[in-house]
Amino acid sequence: MEKKAGWNLENSYTRLPGPFFTRQDPAPVDSPELIVLNDEMAGSLGLNAEELSADILSGNDIPVGAEPIAQAYAGHQFGHFNMLGDGRAVLIGEQITPEGERFDLQLKGGGRTPYSRGGDGRAGLGPMLREYIISEAMHGLGIPTTRSLSVVTTGEPIYRETEQKGAILTRVAASHLRVGTFQFASKFGSVEDLRALVDYAVERHYPQGMNAPNRSLHLLQEVIKRQAALLANWQLVGFIHGVMNTDNMTISGETIDYGPCAFMDLYNPETVFSSIDTGGRYAYGNQPPIAGWNLARFAESLLPVLHDEQQTSLELAQEAVYEFPKQYESLWMKGMRDKLGLFNEEDGDRVLAEDLLDLMKKDGADYTNTFRGLALDEELDSSLSGSKEFDQWKERWYERLDRQKETRTDACELMRKSNPAVIPRNHRVEEALGAAVERGDCSVMKRLLAVLSNPYELSPGDIEYTHLPDRPDRPYRTYCGT
Repeated sequence: MEKKAGWNLENSYTRLPGPFFTRQDPAPVDSPELIVLNDEMAGSLGLNAEELSADILSGNDIPVGAEPIAQAYAGHQFGHFNMLGDGRAVLIGEQITPEGERFDLQLKGGGRTPYSRGGDGRAGLGPMLREYIISEAMHGLGIPTTRSLSVVTTGEPIYRETEQKGAILTRVAASHLRVGTFQFASKFGSVEDLRALVDYAVERHYPQGMNAPNRSLHLLQEVIKRQAALLANWQLVGFIHGVMNTDNMTISGETIDYGPCAFMDLYNPETVFSSIDTGGRYAYGNQPPIAGWNLARFAESLLPVLHDEQQTSLELAQEAVYEFPKQYESLWMKGMRDKLGLFNEEDGDRVLAEDLLDLMKKDGADYTNTFRGLALDEELDSSLSGSKEFDQWKERWYERLDRQKETRTDACELMRKSNPAVIPRNHRVEEALGAAVERGDCSVMKRLLAVLSNPYELSPGDIEYTHLPDRPDRPYRTYCGT
């Protein structure tokens, strides 16, 4: 039966020194029930979806070859350093796909661990379905992300502000190595522990670096490149993570931890959705500099192994971190040119893009629909319609398009590929969650997922998913779901 299910598990993380993890089985649940299963994801992992029972996906049954563990890590949470770890997640093992790729399978909401810090180790159905929706939307947008294989209910209530249905999400990740994993090693482990972690991360994610003269420096540089690309992608689609603590920054460059996250409707760099981010630390416009701050903490954690001489180690770290804003700006500008249909580079391109963003902020324009409207040469966002300043901006834009050799038709095609027609708008996500959690109706969520799976194309029957809520200026708040 195990062979029929397709399990092909390894446990390379358990070969690291003991302080990095604790062996921990998931806590059994009363009556697990499968709510949603990602058949496409299962197939890509080499798993037979028909054999993935609720007992397996809840942790009641452990697949052959699994060695469940909870990972230890630390991190800066809103700027304050804390000892952390998998407080409500259990890593079942690493599935090796038919193509030879390695993916972590983690049960989020799998019960208490030594790192729970007083928590119950459980998760609610609403937050787990939310992570499923948003992570799959990110995948559809082509942005590196952890993904969701399934959500099961546990048959047990959990208690937060109110009583909720308990649930467990199976999260799939290139790995769960975080900046906070290295902070833990540097703060609480030995230099040998830290070096072992570096070797493991390089071999798993950047194997070309195994022959590098300085593996630690190679790792730092590669992570910076991945994070620069990730942050540019976030900003270009209007995604706000909401809790960019160092334990939520992966070494692989994947988006992780979909708690208080959301996509902007009306463009405003100060947009914050998280209920706990009262100071706006992780606002949309702050995400790139916060990523740089997090990467500086990563570099600090590597100082003991970057070089034998402390001053040289510091200089290497600083030189690497200083590259982040340059890389980010270059990638963001490349993406913005694509969004505007620009094939070549001109000195005034940044001003052209920033002037449009300023108009969008001033007039309360929808971020996604404004760019999509330009791509289709339609007025999808009425707040800019009839604006003299916007008309003047468009004349400058048309002149810029006409200075390149590519035609306007070419430009529109590039723009359609670079500007999504749909995003997981907050009111649509809440509509889907309400139907699933309150009425047991997953059809609303499944239709939303189908639309989000191909966000750059839109059938006429799905045009409603581009519409703003009745009150787009209404404050929207999301929660960590712990």
